[in-house]
Amino acid sequence: MKVFTQSVNFNADAELINLAEKKVESLAKYHDKIVDAEVFLKVQNTSDKENKITEIKINIPGSELIIKRETRTFEEGINLAVDSLKRQLKRSKEKHRDSLIS
Repeated sequence: MKVFTQSVNFNADAELINLAEKKVESLAKYHDKIVDAEVFLKVQNTSDKENKITEIKINIPGSELIIKRETRTFEEGINLAVDSLKRQLKRSKEKHRDSLIS
């Protein structure tokens, strides 16, 4: 699976990009037909402490799964988004399996 990572309004260090890519690549266990993934890491210029936006888009045949999280740190945002995507991928795979059976 190809993972594309972009940082908006700041320069992400290699460690953060590697973390994002590893976490997103781990989603391949939950759905075998993932085409690719895009990770957007954005910093909002606000006084709010939760100004880090993590957005992950997963492309699977027939649909896209998009998760967006606003958190204090990108690590937290990546973890929360990946957890949500795990659930969505499992659900998507079950729906696909059910449609094949009926």
